[in-house]
Amino acid sequence: MNMSDIIEKMLLDMLKEADGSVEIQRNNLAGELNCVPSQINYVIQTRFTPERGYIIESRRGGGGGVRIRTVKTDASTYPMHIVNAVGSTLSYRTAAVFVQNLLDYNCITEREAHIILGAVNDKVLPFTADVRDVVRAGIFKSMITSLMRG
Repeated sequence: MNMSDIIEKMLLDMLKEADGSVEIQRNNLAGELNCVPSQINYVIQTRFTPERGYIIESRRGGGGGVRIRTVKTDASTYPMHIVNAVGSTLSYRTAAVFVQNLLDYNCITEREAHIILGAVNDKVLPFTADVRDVVRAGIFKSMITSLMRG
């Protein structure tokens, strides 16, 4: 098991024990695991993301405090979580993760998933990458909001 997996497992165990919300000090955890704080940051930034159902709140100074919270959602609230989690830009890869999560929560059908992914695909958004991600975010949020209405 590599260090990133060890850090992730430890944080997941802490979240489970603390009922979905834990506050850590990056420096203390890094010392405990004999790694550098940037490894803790890497795991938090890549494995505890909004599309995976987490909210991260960070504090600067004082050992780098971080609060990790699990978003408690169900099929009726998850689409709104996604709409709120999508910022002003959205990559296709992140959109695909969100769509898979919507399928997993039974919020959308396979057909709706294919329609959403088709509408936000790079091939149909003939813009530069930065503009494409802005347009994709708007289309994606609009489609999810429309599906929630009915």
